[in-house]
Amino acid sequence: MSGNSPHNCVGTVIARHDCWSFLKGGFYMNSVSTPTLLYFQNFGDKQITITISSASLQPFTKEEWSFQQEYKINTERKRAVTIHVSNKQGVRLPGAVVRVDQVSKDFPFGSAINNYIIGNLPYQKWFVERFNAAVFENELKWAATEPKQGVYNYTLADNMLDFVRANQIVARGHNIFWEDPKYLPSWVLNLTNAELELAVKRRITSLMTKYKDEFVHWDVSNEFLHFNFYEEKLGQNATFKFFKAAHDADPLATLFMNDFNVVERCSDSNSTVDAYISKINDLRRFGVWMDGIGLESHFDVPNLPLMRAILDKFAILQLPIWLTEVDISNKFNHDQQATYLEEVLREGFSHPSVNGIMLWSALHQNGKCYQMCLTDTNFNNLPAGDTVDKLIKQWQTGFVKSQTDEHGAFSFYGFLGEYTVTASYGGKTTNSTFSVSRSDETRHFSIQI
Repeated sequence: MSGNSPHNCVGTVIARHDCWSFLKGGFYMNSVSTPTLLYFQNFGDKQITITISSASLQPFTKEEWSFQQEYKINTERKRAVTIHVSNKQGVRLPGAVVRVDQVSKDFPFGSAINNYIIGNLPYQKWFVERFNAAVFENELKWAATEPKQGVYNYTLADNMLDFVRANQIVARGHNIFWEDPKYLPSWVLNLTNAELELAVKRRITSLMTKYKDEFVHWDVSNEFLHFNFYEEKLGQNATFKFFKAAHDADPLATLFMNDFNVVERCSDSNSTVDAYISKINDLRRFGVWMDGIGLESHFDVPNLPLMRAILDKFAILQLPIWLTEVDISNKFNHDQQATYLEEVLREGFSHPSVNGIMLWSALHQNGKCYQMCLTDTNFNNLPAGDTVDKLIKQWQTGFVKSQTDEHGAFSFYGFLGEYTVTASYGGKTTNSTFSVSRSDETRHFSIQI
């Protein structure tokens, strides 16, 4: 669609001549009495002919949409578990008291943090009570770690990593290179092409050697769809070489591209799911395998049908998908932000191909956040924080307690993760641990007293 179009974009595709292209989108229709016209428009000025085949339009009520979300959560994020309790001779024990506690969650759900959290015990306590994943807002970016050429400073990142390690939090590395020249160190902009090539090699070596095995992910190329600083300076294969060098430096890290306006809306040809997939295919042709899809997810008014359609299309690639920087525009009041945030988080968590969600809500000393704060400066929840707490509670098993049946068994549905189990019978008690991973089959676990 044209950028000047007054109509709502509900789906895009990069179509090619003489072949079929798959277009999937979605939209809200607020009134059945108001006529709705779907039409196709090309970005360019050329006259084209479009042939449509196998068109399908599936309506959902809000209730049906919510029901499907819950169904997916129950089938994809939870699993049936049966605990068998017996004595040392293997005889099953009916009436045994069993308590099961979830001690960790399989799904990474976290937020951005910044150096304000260093030594800030109230902030640290608030964060650890909620999240099992973190990403550094700016402290790993090139402008922060090498503000002057050849002068490296990892102090803030090191201190933040100490906090992450101490609390067994999964951390994403953000980012190695940012394609937008506005956010590069000022000295980089003045380098010759040959000097820049040497500087990026030193950047990868310095960063990846220091933090090898520390970060589960690296955003190797940030906003590659919208900007191309390095390609203009070093050639069209520059970013592909970054991926290869990053993999060589830390082979166990999952390497991501990370970009905006892909899942949030369809506004221009550079930010479509097809443009992203095209970049992935370009990497593969160059012999580089990108491991993960990062979707920044800076939302205005969420279009959930479009969001699901885009996630469905990415899912075909069978790559990990993360919502990496989720927030809601600050043009909305706190209550509206919370409402939209819940919609986005439920849609993301219910999609089976989404492997993790990160909020972009790092609190600064002045009480400001990029767009959306979860708390005030005293770490009292704002409405968005209350929404996060509500969903965290809903998306964990907590604990369950009951007695075994006549077969010496006790069953429940639990969210994926790690559990402890305590079984008591006849004055004896025993403890054990077990894990619940994704599967369609019931998880059977036996414990002897």
